[in-house]
Amino acid sequence: MDQAMKEMKIEIKVDEKEATGHFSNFANISHSPEEFIVDFLFVNPAPPPGFGKLVSRIILTPSHTKRLLLALQDNIRKYESVNGEIQTPQLPPEMKSLQ
Repeated sequence: MDQAMKEMKIEIKVDEKEATGHFSNFANISHSPEEFIVDFLFVNPAPPPGFGKLVSRIILTPSHTKRLLLALQDNIRKYESVNGEIQTPQLPPEMKSLQ
């Protein structure tokens, strides 16, 4: 990383609606040669099963997607060193395509 990137400071403005965030318990990822599309959804666990709502769609370049992956791996490693391993329960067979 060159010196200009290390010293770059970005002022981020966040409106109140975005600052509260969105809850997601499901994500679907698709890609093309030019982009990755990450859909964050809320899938209602109560009957009727399978009802979901798109909460947010994020479109990333392939290089930014890889940087995000590396940042997530680093943060998970740090989290688990303090809080213990994150458990990922087995999904039921009918939900094997969920991500």
